[in-house]
Amino acid sequence: MTVSQKALPVLDLTSFDAEPSQRGAFLRELCEAAQGPGFFYLVGHGISADLISDVLAASRQFFDLPERDKFSIEMINSPHFRGYTRAGLEFTRGLPDWREQLDIGAERDALPWDRTAPPWIRLQGPNQWPAALPGLRPTLLRYQAEATALAIKVLRAFAAALEQPDNVFEPIYAPSPNQLLKIIRYPGRDAGDSDQGVGAHKDSGFVTILLQDKVGGLQVETADGWIDAPPRPGSFVVNIGEILELASNGALRANVHRVVSPPAGVDRLSVAFFLGARLDATVPLLDLPPEIAARSRGVTEDPLNPLFHEVGRNYLKGRLRSHPDVARRHHADLLDPSSTQSEPASAY
Repeated sequence: MTVSQKALPVLDLTSFDAEPSQRGAFLRELCEAAQGPGFFYLVGHGISADLISDVLAASRQFFDLPERDKFSIEMINSPHFRGYTRAGLEFTRGLPDWREQLDIGAERDALPWDRTAPPWIRLQGPNQWPAALPGLRPTLLRYQAEATALAIKVLRAFAAALEQPDNVFEPIYAPSPNQLLKIIRYPGRDAGDSDQGVGAHKDSGFVTILLQDKVGGLQVETADGWIDAPPRPGSFVVNIGEILELASNGALRANVHRVVSPPAGVDRLSVAFFLGARLDATVPLLDLPPEIAARSRGVTEDPLNPLFHEVGRNYLKGRLRSHPDVARRHHADLLDPSSTQSEPASAY
């Protein structure tokens, strides 16, 4: 649980490249955000308003497609957890999330695997794209590339805030970081229905870069309860993932968040980019300066959601729980027949 907070802070990334005093002030603000809500608005990010507009427009075009076109690329067809998911088929803490979405990863060939290979090898593979919307692929891959560069810069800023070399995390993400882009639509729901757009969870990567349209719904947990993170024009919402928590022994803490469904007659679009380490990497424990180490709170202890330093193992765990239909069809040999669906899942 984080300290009391009423609203997310706003940080300007241009200050990271400014003269030393301005850079130092930015890093202090970044530390405060990390010790507080673990979330902040980011401006000065360098991604053009035109590209942001194009991505939101392309997302709307995709969700407006007839069901037959979306169903033709359903995730259940992909052992790599890529493709379209209908509302109610992704789960968090055993309950269905009421959102439809398209998961897009890095465009890489599937790796050959057999039962002697590490199970996470199955996660790499091609995306599924709708034939009815040929312009979606170039738009989303361009955005994914720019969001990756932005996330890496934010990661370098977190390294500097920990008084580490800016590139301290590069050995576990270069040359092929784990990239995931989700375009998401939250349908409106009647007041008497569940309001779980996506249930309370943490993200498992390095950082998440979230683009919101004009409709709110994101909430962040604090010591005083849930606070809203409404859309702020020209900004992204950035949050810390579990890899940074593991590497910093809790000096940087991944925080719990959720999305509340919009009311009936309204829907919400968002585009979430998750930057992760390579699937074959192991998260190191950083040697932090004493004054920073003294603020470390340790890694979150949750028996229902143990964290592993092995990146592929940690990521695969979340995907199997979040998408039980894909898990049963393609990865039944990895499932524990005695387990239940009450375990928490991660959005990434």
